[in-house]
Amino acid sequence: MSDDIYKNLKQLGGATKVPQSPEEAELERVENPQADVAYNVRFTAPEFTSLCPMTGQPDFAHLVIDYVPGKWLVESKSLKLYLTSFRNHGAFHEDCTISIARRVVDFLEPQWLRIGGYWYPRGGIPIDVFWQTGEVPAGVWMPDQGVPPYRGRG
Repeated sequence: MSDDIYKNLKQLGGATKVPQSPEEAELERVENPQADVAYNVRFTAPEFTSLCPMTGQPDFAHLVIDYVPGKWLVESKSLKLYLTSFRNHGAFHEDCTISIARRVVDFLEPQWLRIGGYWYPRGGIPIDVFWQTGEVPAGVWMPDQGVPPYRGRG
């Protein structure tokens, strides 16, 4: 495999400033050297943070993103920085979760993607948000996301 697929990456391998907003964050991608194989890639962000748009208080989620790549792979540091940029972003749980999924889909054009947003309770109510682009491609092993439903302290 040639290093040429990595030559245009700007954020990997050095200090990178955390973007102040999701709009400012730059996702990066590389060509998928295994594009002839349908396989699942999973990213888990157990400490995702955003802000309540009404109170400005922090909201926390455990995000799980599964995707079956096509021509492109997302560069993981750029995804991490994109997710981190939500720390200063005010939006409801549903908007954060779906906005992340749609941006990744628009950028990568994967064969398939799903996101599970498992939000921790505020005001006594946990909110879980799920979305996927369609049916899982045939022959791809898709494990359960492994996040149990919220059961409180009991």
